[in-house]
Amino acid sequence: MVVVMSDETMVDAELLRAEVRQKYKEVAVDPDGEFHFHTGRPLAARLGYDAAVVDALPDIAVESFAGVANPFSIAEFSPGERVVDIGSGAGFDSFIAAHLVGEFGEVVGVDMTDEMLDKSQSTCRQLGLSHVDFRGGLAERLPVPDGWADVAISNGVFNLCADKRSAFDEVFRVLRPGGRLQFADIANGNEVPEEAVRDIDLWTA
Repeated sequence: MVVVMSDETMVDAELLRAEVRQKYKEVAVDPDGEFHFHTGRPLAARLGYDAAVVDALPDIAVESFAGVANPFSIAEFSPGERVVDIGSGAGFDSFIAAHLVGEFGEVVGVDMTDEMLDKSQSTCRQLGLSHVDFRGGLAERLPVPDGWADVAISNGVFNLCADKRSAFDEVFRVLRPGGRLQFADIANGNEVPEEAVRDIDLWTA
């Protein structure tokens, strides 16, 4: 969805977040439920994730994955890099990043949905990944220090932010000089009518 932002967002950010939290709570607690988007291992295969890496993960790490593309296909990751995963959900992309940066790298996943955080943190403990940390927070207010990350990743999240300018400002705040953003998202090249933009139900439809 392409939205031209003014100084005021066109939807109530808190109401939108409540809608998004409810939707992704359902994905966390009932990953086999009926959704308008694909999830889990079939989706990861469709999006071209490395099958060997995905196959090595337990079902709990993959079943609630609901991304829109593969941000890791944009550029290679290097051992030792620091990564922040914006809208990390149940942790799938964070776990992929952890594999790529190795034990001397660091990954911070940030999500605002309690059920997703509970799931990612539990899975992280199960996998024994001491270099991965999941934190509660918003894309518009990341709980990450200035210049901390070598790479910021995100998968199908920015389109759900009412204030995209603030979200991207945060990305560039947490990236070190020369750091990079690798994200996948949904975009519409056509102008969206104002009445549609103001309809919160359409944001998560």
